[in-house]
Amino acid sequence: MKRVAGVRFRTAGKIYYFDPGKLELKRNDHVIVETARGIEYGTVVGDPREEPDDKVVQPLKPILRMATPKDDEQEKNNRAKEKDAFQICLEKIRKHGLQMKLIDAEYTFDNNKVLFYFTADGRIDFRELVKDLASVFKTRIELRQIGVRDETKILGGIGICGRPLCCHTHLSEFAPVSIKMAKEQNLSLNPTKISGVCGRLMCCLKNEEETYEELNRRLPNVGDYVTTEDGLKGEVQSVNVLRQLVKVLVDVDDEKEIQEYRVEQLRFKRRHGKNRKVDAKNEAELKELEKLEKQDSDKSKLDEN
Repeated sequence: MKRVAGVRFRTAGKIYYFDPGKLELKRNDHVIVETARGIEYGTVVGDPREEPDDKVVQPLKPILRMATPKDDEQEKNNRAKEKDAFQICLEKIRKHGLQMKLIDAEYTFDNNKVLFYFTADGRIDFRELVKDLASVFKTRIELRQIGVRDETKILGGIGICGRPLCCHTHLSEFAPVSIKMAKEQNLSLNPTKISGVCGRLMCCLKNEEETYEELNRRLPNVGDYVTTEDGLKGEVQSVNVLRQLVKVLVDVDDEKEIQEYRVEQLRFKRRHGKNRKVDAKNEAELKELEKLEKQDSDKSKLDEN
């Protein structure tokens, strides 16, 4: 076991572990650490705790010191300079006529490097742009192409739920999201309804996936034939996953009627890996969703320290 402290360098960014040494740290303390990018200013996300050795990336670098008022002032000045750097880079991009969209500018704490994040449809030859920017800022310049999910994480926004985006507020890393999750939760397969602001499948589809998988395992499929506890046989018309209720079309006195049963009142052959059935009219929507699912595998490039 190793005593570690989790440190984050941007809002909802990836958490990195550092050795707190003898420092008495608590949540939201600001600290100075050494990373692959140089000296950085970070925020402690929780009290130091013990972690298994296999979960700690070696070598574990130490926290250099608690941030001083002077460090806080420098960090504040860096954030102000980033706005000016962003505008300068925009002008240079227009000057060179490059087909790229500038998303954000970031100074390292020691001003050793300026990073510019951008999106583009393909590869961009920005060598001349880098030279131009280096002559202005007199420091190392790095241009980093990111995906649309990273763009949304930086810019933020409001989701269709009416709340701030998860990726911009608390989701530190993107989890793989698949069409299967939407099927399992019986959601509309219309891409516009299950896609986020970024145009990819919504990250929140992952949140309740395990619960729905467990609940669905207990239920029959629509169209299955079941036997009720009172001896009636019928075809499943619909299921209520959360309430664990099943509507069955049964024969009663030579007439067909729909009755509702709790799942434990039914006998049927359980299926493994049950998925929602998809009719032919949804095939076009499924193809569109499959494209989103493939695009969804982009790795985040924001937090490479």
